[in-house]
Amino acid sequence: MMHYSCIFLCLTTIINTFFITFSDASLAAMSIDFGSQWIKMALVKPGVPMEIVLNEEARRKTPNLIIIKDNERLFGDAALTYSVKHSNNSFTHLVDLLGKKIDNPIVSLYKQRFPHLKFILDDTRGVMQFDVDGEIYSVESIVAMILRRCREVVEKFAKQPVRDVVITVPAFFNQAERRALVAAAEIAELNLLQLLNDHIAAGLNYGAFRRKEITESAQTLLIYDVGATKVTASVLEYVLVEEKKRGEKNPVMTTLGIGYNRVVGGFEITQRLRDIFVSNFCKTKKTKTDITRNSLSMAKMLKEAEHVKIVCFTDNFTMLVTRTMLEDAIRDLEVKLVQPIVDALKMAGLSPEKINQVVLMGGGSRVPLIQEFVQKFFKKKELGKFLNTDDAIAMGAVYQAAHLSKGFKVKKFDVRDLQIFPVQVDFISAHSKDEAGAGRIIHRPIYPIKSFIPASKKVLSFTSFTEDFSVNVNYGEMKQLNADQLMEFGSLNISEIKISGVTDVYVRETAKEGTVFKGIKAHFDLDNSGILHVDGAEMLLERPPKAESTLASLAGKITGLFSSDSKIDEISKGKSEESLKSEEISDKNHSTIDIAENQTKTEKPVGDNVTSTSGRSAEANKTTTNAAETKREEKPQQIKISLKLMESKMDVLPILDSEIIAAKNRIVEFERKEREKAIREEAHHNLESLAIDLSDKLTQDEFMRFLTADEHTVLQKEVSQVKAWLEDDVDSNTPTTEFVQNKKTIDELLRPVKARMIEDQERPSVVTELISMFNHTEMFLLLAQNLSEAEVFTKVEINTLSKLLDETKDWLAEKMELQNKLKPTDPPAFAVSEGKEKLMSLDREVKYLLNKMKFAKPKVKKEEKTKEAAAENNETLSETMEESRTISEEKPNETSRDGQPIEDATYVEKNEELRNGEQKDGTIHDASEL
Repeated sequence: MMHYSCIFLCLTTIINTFFITFSDASLAAMSIDFGSQWIKMALVKPGVPMEIVLNEEARRKTPNLIIIKDNERLFGDAALTYSVKHSNNSFTHLVDLLGKKIDNPIVSLYKQRFPHLKFILDDTRGVMQFDVDGEIYSVESIVAMILRRCREVVEKFAKQPVRDVVITVPAFFNQAERRALVAAAEIAELNLLQLLNDHIAAGLNYGAFRRKEITESAQTLLIYDVGATKVTASVLEYVLVEEKKRGEKNPVMTTLGIGYNRVVGGFEITQRLRDIFVSNFCKTKKTKTDITRNSLSMAKMLKEAEHVKIVCFTDNFTMLVTRTMLEDAIRDLEVKLVQPIVDALKMAGLSPEKINQVVLMGGGSRVPLIQEFVQKFFKKKELGKFLNTDDAIAMGAVYQAAHLSKGFKVKKFDVRDLQIFPVQVDFISAHSKDEAGAGRIIHRPIYPIKSFIPASKKVLSFTSFTEDFSVNVNYGEMKQLNADQLMEFGSLNISEIKISGVTDVYVRETAKEGTVFKGIKAHFDLDNSGILHVDGAEMLLERPPKAESTLASLAGKITGLFSSDSKIDEISKGKSEESLKSEEISDKNHSTIDIAENQTKTEKPVGDNVTSTSGRSAEANKTTTNAAETKREEKPQQIKISLKLMESKMDVLPILDSEIIAAKNRIVEFERKEREKAIREEAHHNLESLAIDLSDKLTQDEFMRFLTADEHTVLQKEVSQVKAWLEDDVDSNTPTTEFVQNKKTIDELLRPVKARMIEDQERPSVVTELISMFNHTEMFLLLAQNLSEAEVFTKVEINTLSKLLDETKDWLAEKMELQNKLKPTDPPAFAVSEGKEKLMSLDREVKYLLNKMKFAKPKVKKEEKTKEAAAENNETLSETMEESRTISEEKPNETSRDGQPIEDATYVEKNEELRNGEQKDGTIHDASEL
């Protein structure tokens, strides 16, 4: 059994990033929980723990809704606001339409739920499309717009580009549905890392916060998820497994069983509540036309039903529609709601008692009656509500995104998911095929039910086909599905594979002498998104080894005569190499080297004996026999020749490359128009705000005192004209340049007025700062004058600062005297910038002197220095004389050759210095100094 590794980050896990060759865009990754009614997004990037992305309204979940009208788009909450008004252009629950043909029961149900939309049949693919104001949109292209919008929201939240994404899907998605979502991600220009089953994402999120609780004893968990249009039950097993290679123990999560219902969910409850509203309305209000045919009225009813559903199931709130009334309307859904649990347990082979824990998921699980149904099935087992129903899947998926992206190293958490729909290859045996092409059908399972994905690549061999042939890839027998589920599933045929070139290659190659046909092999792969791929096909041939020529054969026989020598040389060489290897690895073990050398040496006499003259003939015959026995038989040549392979989808044809390019271009065009519209709206808003603001300021005395009479007249006239233009002439076709130009004109008129206002506002603070600087500088000068004896500052420095201070004070007094005589509209006596420059000059001079004082050392007079040195020498001389007396008393006097005593050298030297009255440095001292 093959399994794939999935990784999670727990709360205490530190994300380690590698900033070598990767940009921030390649390191960041996101996940999208692409639900039918709601979207949740999560992000992981360097330096930031995994977190849920907030949308523009700072909400953790976003409505899966888009409005397309008049070449404009609205997404999420903005679209929800206008969904009633533009119901004919509102698209939601699109995930239910992916990869389904027009005759699918789920498509029919969608048309019944949203009758106001215009549906168009794609004759080529057999799928449903939408007619939006005469433009045709495929389901994949609209889903791509929503995915692209999700990327924009994440990038705005992350403040960096993000492309890598993991998207969650229901486990019951078939091949066509998965391929359709992959195509949508391609149109959205996302780097899809994986389509992750949503129960796996929820299970990862559960295990992430309970890693320490997982032990060697297996624990089973049932996740019951009630979404908007589906109900799923998944049985998961958690166990701690030791790796053989590393010896580490890591948790492993295994899916044991899955059950589902693709129709029942929270939206079904909303629909039934809407029907109650409509029924009561028809009884109380008599209208000329049927309300069900009015799209606006039905949209209002649906929106109100969603709101009332939340209120009724959140509070015990009694109104015209009570909780009891709504519960009675959905009580018949009990069997459909519980059946997924029964199916999941049956697939897992477990009874309800074997489940250790039951966890509720999805917004629909908040409905008390649904909880009552589940509790009734499990009897006394407590229902767990600790998983965040809104965030769990998105957070679990972003764990996987962190693992699959290039820039994160995370703790290991192995996951094994189930293949719940078996895949097999069907073909007609070549031996049993008749003239009409009929014959015995052979079924070869390649990915059986309950196999784990992603699985290893499969290779099928076909040994009976020597001509071009075809095989079909189909779903196997699915006894686990009921009749309704089979209808909703769609086509059981996946694709037809035609392998061509077989005849030509077979005839050409088998005509060669000795060539044997060994069959044809086809390669299949099921990737980590659960999508099947056919990697190629090849023909296998076998040929005998090339025959040796006469000369080559003769040379071989001659060489055999001397094989004994060569054999011994090989033995000797081999042992020498063995000895060399021992030397390389045995620096710490010299005995190994000695043993190797001894072994090599002992082989030499044996070689001499073998090649000696006395036994040459006998040994040569023996060696020749051994060479013949030990000569390896040459194997036949294995030849592989690639064959042409063409795959045709039989379930739902994929969207064409040309359609993908067209959809991308359409999105680019939408985004260009939206950018232009945003710029135009901003310019319109700025001009309108300016006009309204000026209209108010032109009546205020505080603003008017900075205007001259002429300026007031011109501004008043311009503002009035702009306001009239905005009210009367501006429409949706007004170009952005006109808004910009009008604002530029007003800004030019305001420029001198704003300059005066700024000068008037900033001047008092600059004057205050200057006066404060004057006080500080005067205090510093007083301090500097008191330090004159220390000679820290020169007279030039002090005089320079004093002069600068006096000049600045005189300048300010003169300018302020002039300024006080001016009007607000007159040119100022001095600019604020000039005052700041004066302040900086004075501050710079003071800081220079302060810095000098900080590192300066006070100077000491020469006389004081001389007295200190003399005192130190006198103290040293006294100590020396005392030591000399002590030595002379202890030691006998030594005599010279003439019999005279020899005095201690140190004592003599000191006495000489004392008699001469001088130091070593030659300084003459007075008696008083001693």
